[in-house]
Amino acid sequence: MLSSVLSREDCAKCGFCCAFRRQSLWETPLFPPDTVEKLEARGYGFLWEKNKERYGRMDLSDRYLTNDPGEEAPCYFLDRERGCTLAEEDKPFDCKIWPLRIMEKEDGALVIALTPTCPKMGKTPSEELKRLVEEGLGEKIYRYARRHPFVIKDYKEGFPILMSRPAPDRESK
Repeated sequence: MLSSVLSREDCAKCGFCCAFRRQSLWETPLFPPDTVEKLEARGYGFLWEKNKERYGRMDLSDRYLTNDPGEEAPCYFLDRERGCTLAEEDKPFDCKIWPLRIMEKEDGALVIALTPTCPKMGKTPSEELKRLVEEGLGEKIYRYARRHPFVIKDYKEGFPILMSRPAPDRESK
């Protein structure tokens, strides 16, 4: 989805978004049940969670080698040479829209925000990224989030907002 602003090659070399510290496990990608079942059949471990909807989160506990909270554990599906090894239909939505996030603010507003830790994108959204969001990508993200609310994360201060929608009960009909 974001290939015009982030190349597959740049992402494969970096891999930042594909490794998770214990304190940032909220960032691990979330998988719908049918994908989890398919990947579990291949031997990958998942933790089943239920918030707004049932979903799977990778169980990375066996990938940490120390007790250091800053240690990073790589995603099961990261190949440092090729990037993500998942088929496009199995790739989590979180990964497809990285470094964007769909988040919910305390007042219930849904926002599309930039993850300010992406080394390639930086802390400030580029004009090209803003244009992508405004010219259709934002609507695709909102539509997916309405159908799959488990992908909506709590808003974190410091994430620049590119688009915002009022809480659902306040949206005009």
